[in-house]
Amino acid sequence: MKETWTFDFPKSENPKDQLIQLFALKQNELGIFLSYYYKSEGAVVENVEVDPRSLQLIGQTGSVRFDFDLVHFNACLAIHDKKRESMEVQLQLDSGKETVLLIGPIWQEREMDEI
Repeated sequence: MKETWTFDFPKSENPKDQLIQLFALKQNELGIFLSYYYKSEGAVVENVEVDPRSLQLIGQTGSVRFDFDLVHFNACLAIHDKKRESMEVQLQLDSGKETVLLIGPIWQEREMDEI
């Protein structure tokens, strides 16, 4: 499984600073994007923060690490667990379309168990 997400990203003289500002404004959408990786666990991602020191940008490609709370909640089983996690995401700027594409890591999906 590999997830992607696209944001509008107009051309800029300082794309690193603009990316950090964009990620700060789009915390909820980043939470949805990252939650796709944990849906099989029944968890959601909240409080996404970008680590500004992790942002690497060479030309139109780069990477960034997001730190976030991973929340498992199930009222029936009386589970409410929260822990801090992080994930590195690749990014690609497209100046023609004025977008930035986030590309999550490849996670192997578990196949069905044999009976």
